[in-house]
Amino acid sequence: MDVIQREILFNRIRSWILDAGNIIQENMYNSLTIDTKSNPKDLVTELDRQVEFFFATKIKEHYPDHLLLSEEGYGDHLSHFNGTIWVIDPIDGTMNFVNQKQNFAISIGVYADGIGEIGFIYDVMRNNLYSAMRDNGAYKNNVRLQPLQEKLTLKESVICMSHRWFMPNRFVDEEVMHLLSKEVRGLRSYGSAAIELAYVAEGAADAYISMGLEPWDVAAGRVILKEVGGKLTNIDGKDIPMLTRSTIIACNPSIQSKLLHEYFKKGKKVT
Repeated sequence: MDVIQREILFNRIRSWILDAGNIIQENMYNSLTIDTKSNPKDLVTELDRQVEFFFATKIKEHYPDHLLLSEEGYGDHLSHFNGTIWVIDPIDGTMNFVNQKQNFAISIGVYADGIGEIGFIYDVMRNNLYSAMRDNGAYKNNVRLQPLQEKLTLKESVICMSHRWFMPNRFVDEEVMHLLSKEVRGLRSYGSAAIELAYVAEGAADAYISMGLEPWDVAAGRVILKEVGGKLTNIDGKDIPMLTRSTIIACNPSIQSKLLHEYFKKGKKVT
């Protein structure tokens, strides 16, 4: 994708994502049908589907040769990551949306032959729009995000991770996670992968660690994080796949090695 194509696409997505945010705000206090998917905590509303349909319609109208990978059923069935692919989560943090009416986001990543070209994360209720184009920096609203702080230590770090890491789990020894919690400055959990990835990119958090994210949870954040020098791998330090679920460590590069080697590799359970 050349620079001009990328800029035109970027500006179009920016307009669409703000329109989608208006759709959510105008309808969020209506009586919504709330369904469950994989388990009782995995929620979806008709507004999730409405927003995804909005994007699917726009994409097919303006870019009929592009493909869509998305959460709520309007996407294409993909077995490869070739061509131009949009990866969309219409409401990331649906439980927060349902219960709090805040701490949720629209997440859009656009990839060309596997290369992240554009990323948008829109924190709808705070009206914060995080965005990035490849090799052009990352922004929060119209303010450019600075490269992530150098020489950061774990003792100075705020880490986003859920309570499940500190309970018996299939990935790592929870006692090792307890040691991690004692070393870092603080722990947070916001319930939206997109927002937590955006916080790492702007330096409001120093790492986000998840037991399992889908491609649409991470696609936009991956593009934005790269533009500020952040690192994104699975808990084994390997590249994350773009079509399947994966564990995630997104972090400031200064703390990546210690997180991986002194905690996640040290505490890894044999399966």
